[in-house]
Amino acid sequence: FRSPVPNAVMTNLDTSRAEAMKGVHVITWEDVPLLEYGHLSALGIPADEPLLAKDEVRYLGQPIAIVAAPTEEAAMAAVGAISADFDERPALFDVRKAFDADAPAVHVEGNWYKHFEDEMDRRQIRKGNIEEAFDRADLIVQGVYRPAAIEHAPIETQVCQVVPEANGRLTIYSCTQALYFSMGVVAAHLQVPLNKLKVVGGTVGGGFGGKVDTATETMCALLAQKSGKPVKWRWTREEEFLCSSTRAPWHMEIADAVTKDGWILGRKMLTLHDAGAYSRFSPYGLTKHSFHHTGAYSIPNLEFDGYVVYTNRTPTTAMRGFGVTSVSFATETHMSRI
Repeated sequence: FRSPVPNAVMTNLDTSRAEAMKGVHVITWEDVPLLEYGHLSALGIPADEPLLAKDEVRYLGQPIAIVAAPTEEAAMAAVGAISADFDERPALFDVRKAFDADAPAVHVEGNWYKHFEDEMDRRQIRKGNIEEAFDRADLIVQGVYRPAAIEHAPIETQVCQVVPEANGRLTIYSCTQALYFSMGVVAAHLQVPLNKLKVVGGTVGGGFGGKVDTATETMCALLAQKSGKPVKWRWTREEEFLCSSTRAPWHMEIADAVTKDGWILGRKMLTLHDAGAYSRFSPYGLTKHSFHHTGAYSIPNLEFDGYVVYTNRTPTTAMRGFGVTSVSFATETHMSRI
């Protein structure tokens, strides 16, 4: 049961009719031992995303309740029996508007991530004397570059099967790209030690970064615990396109101070990284992005500011060189223009 709207206060979640159906098991936020555990929590990145929505929804398709039943048809009928009320709020979809005073608020603390080192609300790089570099330039070349979101579209969609064993362990068969990473996320949400889980990987039918997010494992594990039976969840292609993480959209502004004899004296750059509704891997992606913002070139004077911006889009994630491919596209396109 997913959110039908991109931003709303949710009340009156009612799963009673579904739970009354024969063989049906339902999980909501109340059944999750640790509701919020960030994908980078182990690295000190604050958790901000509930496994299942509690009092609000922040993107279209956000999971609210999970159903298991003996057949797919029974499960879908049970999902149809779940109801909730949604008091819809204005949604934010454009990172360029996130800093406006009248922009819809995505997070309580604001519309951008504020927990980089030294209490910085951005990734910031300063080197040399940027103003002097621009004063000395023969030419200043400016550009804006905005690569869009991309769905990974793997041959195999997200899929997982969890089997409760007689000894109390859960065996998790998963298509995850990051087996031990996924194990840690499941263990944290379930509040069990790692030795209570056995995760079995295999040949991944495509991932490209999109199967680093632990999309199905924890929810299947919760339902296996509750039902005492094996639980399998295979995403439909529609779910994969509408609800899985995409490569992040970026907004990048570059201004280069250049000379007639081919030197780049200085670069000013502003990056807005669209994280979607929650942080997930975005602070890490922006960090890699900032490291590479000069490309392959020696630039003695730098001024870089990068923000992880929240919108009411599906949370974004890694894809093939997370954070680096985007800035490489921008810097090389910019170099061609220079």
